[in-house]
Amino acid sequence: MATPYKRLDKNDAAVLLVDHQAGLLSLVRDFTPDEFKNNVLALADIAKFFNLPTILTTSFESGPNGPLVPELKAMFPDAPYIARHGNINAWDNEDFVKAVRATGKKQLIIAGVVTDVCVAFPTLSALAEGYDVFVVTDASGTFNPVVRDAALNRMSQAGAQLMNWFAVGCELHRDWRNDIEGFGGLLAGHLPAYANLMQSFSSNAK
Repeated sequence: MATPYKRLDKNDAAVLLVDHQAGLLSLVRDFTPDEFKNNVLALADIAKFFNLPTILTTSFESGPNGPLVPELKAMFPDAPYIARHGNINAWDNEDFVKAVRATGKKQLIIAGVVTDVCVAFPTLSALAEGYDVFVVTDASGTFNPVVRDAALNRMSQAGAQLMNWFAVGCELHRDWRNDIEGFGGLLAGHLPAYANLMQSFSSNAK
């Protein structure tokens, strides 16, 4: 049976950024380093633009996984920051789950490294607890496309919606009449082709 269309709602969504850590980033081989960093920061910019509650979490920072990407910490200095000392599945960490519940949101937008573990495990756990989960596929990375596709298939079959950061932003925005310059500028900052589009729009608007 097909899953009914559930729209992202900026008033009912929270963002979970899971294990975007310096060491783990070296494992991401399904995107180029520059491409992947751009995608992650684009999602972070969307979270800030729509003022979505955002939770940061890391796994075993003192080990080879390394520290959180500094740009994310700088972008969300007041966000809950859950440094997990042992839990592989973030949902096994009581503080993380408390932070999620404290948002009061039922829609969870999640991305992380690696897709098949750090994203898949909490996604499956949150789905089992009745949350609507939206996995941002291009802000999540892993070893290779084969591993990625198997992980995305597992999550999709469990009920997760698979989206890219651009689609997340557009579904949250809903209507260009809400804001052209601000949202268009965000997109242009991460997509060169969209920057050309916005430049053309600005020229024609004068």
